[in-house]
Amino acid sequence: MDLTKPGVWYFTDGMSASEAAEAAQRIEALGYSALWLPETLGRNPFAHAAWLLANTSELVVATGIASIYHREPGVTLAAQNTLAEQSGNRFLLGLGVSHKPMVEGVRGLTYGKPVATMRSYLEKMDASPYSGPKPDPTPPRVIAALGPKMLELARDACQGAHPYFTSPGHTAMARDILGPDSWLCVEQKVILEEDPDRARELGRQTARMYLGLPNYRNNWLRMGLDESDLEDGGSARFVDETFAWGDATAIRARIKAHYDAGASHVCIQPVHPDGALGPLHWEALEALA
Repeated sequence: MDLTKPGVWYFTDGMSASEAAEAAQRIEALGYSALWLPETLGRNPFAHAAWLLANTSELVVATGIASIYHREPGVTLAAQNTLAEQSGNRFLLGLGVSHKPMVEGVRGLTYGKPVATMRSYLEKMDASPYSGPKPDPTPPRVIAALGPKMLELARDACQGAHPYFTSPGHTAMARDILGPDSWLCVEQKVILEEDPDRARELGRQTARMYLGLPNYRNNWLRMGLDESDLEDGGSARFVDETFAWGDATAIRARIKAHYDAGASHVCIQPVHPDGALGPLHWEALEALA
């Protein structure tokens, strides 16, 4: 599985199945190495990954992330092995603990201590039986990891980590913890907009739905931001730290900064100029391909 080239991270739930397949094919044709799919309240990411893998030939399809609260460990192992075997090892399993408001408030489940819960889940995955055809090599897995303890677990029990909504400074910290061999697959939001006021407003529109989630807030504070940076959609400092905006040259420089800091893979999430989650901003993907 070659993830040396950048990938794309995107919500495809606003597309029909045929539109999503066409988008995946176009992303593949542009030369991106992977398409990362989140799991929120929409499609089953494993069923959708099967569809996208069947409609592409080289693209890696990754979950970024599948919630461990939505299925028991043996079911996840079976899905991972099935998708890897059917696609010629083009499926990358990304797992995460999601967020307490999602797990308890939306799903009505009990949210456990993140690191301990993830460690137990991975151990149970490893102990689960699987009698289907086993892919060779063993398919990799990464976990959503922001803080030091989760990054250590990513190093010790996984192929690596998938940090979300961070900065090159965080990437350097993560690489120090992960060591030289683990994968570090970093998500980076990009805004192809040169006007600072407009770019920052688009960043704030995108950030608002994340600013109330403790896992992200705690990480931004660890990164050196303060509470005042996280109010009213985020300060200019917050947007500049966590978004890449400007022309294609400026955005490429931010992507390079992640690689220079130790990322092994960067997946870009383009923010559309109208601020909506729906349309994929092809102009940005084409400019950065």
